[in-house]
Parts: sequence; structure tokens; C-alpha cells
Amino acid sequence: MEINELCVVALTWTLKDTLGEELDVLEQPVEFLVGGDDLFKIFEQALQGYDVGAKMELQIEPEQGFGDFNDQLIFLESRQLFPAELEEGMVIEGSALPPGCSAQAPRDVLYTVTDIYPDHVVIDGNHPLAGMALRLNLKVEAVRAASEEEIARRSAGTGFFKVQPLHARPPGNDTLH
Repeated sequence: MEINELCVVALTWTLKDTLGEELDVLEQPVEFLVGGDDLFKIFEQALQGYDVGAKMELQIEPEQGFGDFNDQLIFLESRQLFPAELEEGMVIEGSALPPGCSAQAPRDVLYTVTDIYPDHVVIDGNHPLAGMALRLNLKVEAVRAASEEEIARRSAGTGFFKVQPLHARPPGNDTLH
């Protein structure tokens, strides 16, 4: 079956930055709905017309992927607002930020704790890949027709890779497994 709108593709890939550093490897095929909310448009456009076994390399610029880095999404907050067990690398939903955090911090963003100091905590609402150009080597492992349920929910349903913005500000946090 040839890839077209509203079909499901199973993909494997290796994602690297422009310096060749490996950022993500998907060794076991994962299904994505083409024409839904599972893939960036650049993926969908590149896949059109291909079939099982197709291999391709994509260059993804920040504006085609996780957006430009937005320094307005970095906040310095009082350490005493957060629990003692807070660790660097933890992710906090904006809606779960402790009372007393900056009113300018959007509440519909995921924040990563990037630094913890004795008196302050740095939280960053940018996606970890924001501002980065990426290189993706992918392989089409399977193609099938999408079910009515998948089409209705606009996803193959893995919850694995999501490209819908999680906040109203353009672009910032989207998830990559």
C-alpha cells in the first residue's frame, strides 16, 4: 500500500543533530497516523507516495519541528516554593507550578527543571529540541489503512509522539517520546 492521507505508517528512525550527535533511536516500529496529529507536516509530505521498505533522510529546521528557542519561557523561581525532592531534569506541568511562581509563566506549558541553586530554581518551558536543526534517517516498516476510530481521534493512538502544541504560544513544547 502506498502512503497517502489518513493511512497508518509504522516507522523506525535515528534522529541526530546537525553535528551528528545521536539524539533518539526508534528501533522497534511505532505506528503514526498520516494526516492526523501524530507527525510533523514535513514528515507527512516526505512520506507521500512511498511504500514499505522506503528509507529517507530528512533535514528538519526548527520552524518545521519543535520551534525556535524562546527565552521568554525561562523562569527563575524561589527554591522554597518547590518540594525538597525536586531534581534537575524533572518535568512540571505549568498548571501544577506551586503558588507564588511567576504570573508570567504560562500555565499550559511543560517546564523542565534545568538548574537548582540554594535559593533559586530555573525552569524552562522550551521543548528540549527547540531551536535545533535535526537530521532524521527513517524507514517505513509497514503501511495500512487507518481505522475510523484513528481518523476520528486524529492519531494512531500510541501517545508516543505528539506534535500538537501544548500551549497557545507558538512553538515550544511538543513531546518526543
